[in-house]
Amino acid sequence: MSALAWFELIASGLLTGGVYALVALGLNLQYGLMRILNIAHGEFLVVGAYLTWAAQTLLGVHPLLMMPVCFIVMMALGLAVHFVTFRRLTATSPDLDIFEARGLMVSFGLMFLVQNAVTWAWGGDLRGYDFMTQPVPVLGTQFAGNKLLVFALALLLSAALIVALRLTLLGKGVRALMQSPTGARLVGIDTRWLHPLMFGVGMGLSGVAGCLLSMAYTISPSMGEPYTVTALIVITLGGFGHMGGALAGALLLGLIEAFGMHFTSPSLKSLLSYTVFIAVLLLRPRGLFARRSEGKAR
Repeated sequence: MSALAWFELIASGLLTGGVYALVALGLNLQYGLMRILNIAHGEFLVVGAYLTWAAQTLLGVHPLLMMPVCFIVMMALGLAVHFVTFRRLTATSPDLDIFEARGLMVSFGLMFLVQNAVTWAWGGDLRGYDFMTQPVPVLGTQFAGNKLLVFALALLLSAALIVALRLTLLGKGVRALMQSPTGARLVGIDTRWLHPLMFGVGMGLSGVAGCLLSMAYTISPSMGEPYTVTALIVITLGGFGHMGGALAGALLLGLIEAFGMHFTSPSLKSLLSYTVFIAVLLLRPRGLFARRSEGKAR
């Protein structure tokens, strides 16, 4: 292989991984903070994608302007979902294990509810629109402009979230709850508002991810489930609750898929992802990038 071919493979993997990162960070935030394994996370991504498609095709709204709209709408929806479902589960579950099991069942119900609602509202056909499809030359090769933009925005938003969690007072409170919920409560961190707020932020990120995906790919009501599975693989690679690890895991998974499909077959993409997923669970259950001290703290 030539140096240009290697560059194309690496760039293709990173472009895919950037989108994976934004999808996974929202789910990782929900699970790492509240132990809510939200299987419906990808379905809310679909809502953001269809909102952007509808605004662009029916009203002529620029897709980039829909990013903050999708975040606000999906965050508000996330707050409502948490209030109606998970807040009640928190109050009625006798321990964390039962809460996780009940939360998983509720999220399964939400997955089918949202998927069918999207199908009812917009139909089951593939949807899409043209946006920045012109090729852009990069170091001797070409990539679609929309995919480059989606990668840049996804990486920027992912990095901004990680920096906010590390440097702001709110972010330090979130990290404290992730590391030791009991200890965080003892020092006065109030979970009554922090839990629904972060659940809403996680949902908002899924809406933004859907908005970005609609700019470069066709969308359908069934597209959410594969992204949920991918997000689970990513946060397993990076370590549950480890946000920087999720970003690194997403980029790594994108590279694994790109190289694996090139040297084997594109039809083996899922097999490659699941093989990595199972291997990490067996050999490094805390994730490839989580430190030992963090795993013990949780």
